[in-house]
Amino acid sequence: MSTSRTANPVPYSTEPRTPAVPSGVLGMLIFVATETMLFAGLISAFTVYRASSVVWPPPDQPRLPFEETAVNTIALLASGVLLYLACRTLRAGDHTKGHKFLLASTALGAFFVFFQGAEWVALISDGLTLTSSNLGGFFFLIIGLHALHAIAAVGVLFHAWLSLRKGFVSLSLLAAAEVFWYFVVGVWPVIYLRVYL
Repeated sequence: MSTSRTANPVPYSTEPRTPAVPSGVLGMLIFVATETMLFAGLISAFTVYRASSVVWPPPDQPRLPFEETAVNTIALLASGVLLYLACRTLRAGDHTKGHKFLLASTALGAFFVFFQGAEWVALISDGLTLTSSNLGGFFFLIIGLHALHAIAAVGVLFHAWLSLRKGFVSLSLLAAAEVFWYFVVGVWPVIYLRVYL
């Protein structure tokens, strides 16, 4: 007596499956995780050195502009809020309002970068350089690394805005830009409070 092997076939589909997380977003999350560890290491090294110093900040070095940078910090945090609003309105289908929020978020991000650049020029002219002291070395290393991330993230936001202006932006690109910018925005208050105070 023979049994039929086709009585209960195993169902399968040749249709491509939609990933739970788009590959661009997954790649950005992995990148952000590694960069978080990098910043944690640098901030920890700075904290240990600062705690072991007899006098801090070094008396012959200029003071870091805590109050002025507070304004820049507010601009960066506002940029993060505007990006959230942009993504929310774009996903709801309101491209006109989302376009404006995304442009405003990108503009505030660019303001942050330019303001930090102006701060660097002023500090260098006051004598704080990469080699002037350990404060200068840590400051330019940590803040400079954050500035590189901010410049790249503003570029990604600008690219997303241009794509939207042309009529289409993929949700995967938008989500990856969101993750990257939230990282830049989120790590800054930690850097600001640890390095500038």
